[in-house]
Amino acid sequence: MVISQKLLNPGEKIVVSTRTHPKALILPILTLVVLLAAGVAFSVFVDNGTARLVAWLLVLVLVLWRVLWPLLDWMTSSYTITDRRLITRNGIITRRGHDIPLGRISDVAYELDLIDRVLGCGTLVISDASTHGQVLIYDIPQVEATQRKLNELLHGLHGGETRAHEGH
Repeated sequence: MVISQKLLNPGEKIVVSTRTHPKALILPILTLVVLLAAGVAFSVFVDNGTARLVAWLLVLVLVLWRVLWPLLDWMTSSYTITDRRLITRNGIITRRGHDIPLGRISDVAYELDLIDRVLGCGTLVISDASTHGQVLIYDIPQVEATQRKLNELLHGLHGGETRAHEGH
């Protein structure tokens, strides 16, 4: 489970709890390999201690910026669907959160490009009744199953409202 239990209301149940697909880490990992290879190659071909030190400091800065930061971003971002709301949390230094009550969601769709189909992820497109219009959640693992689960929750929510009104 990705989300902390303390963020849930009493009696609220988690239906889906996930983070962005690990495909978000492919580019940072490739960047790490290239930076380390460049650092080693520079150390082998340059016979100047100061130049080597400067090169490795540059590699370190680039690793922090292009590898560690995206990894931390991936680790601190979460997407959770409960039986009451959609919860998104992200941010490393400044945490941001967005909750959408299920009753405000008017449509759920998904988008898959070719790479997404191969990797089994996609973009979840949630339309709500707020002024924001649409919320796009990129690179959700098993996006089709997530969309089905969310639609089942919405159907139960709206179906329950219809039955409640019919009884009066």
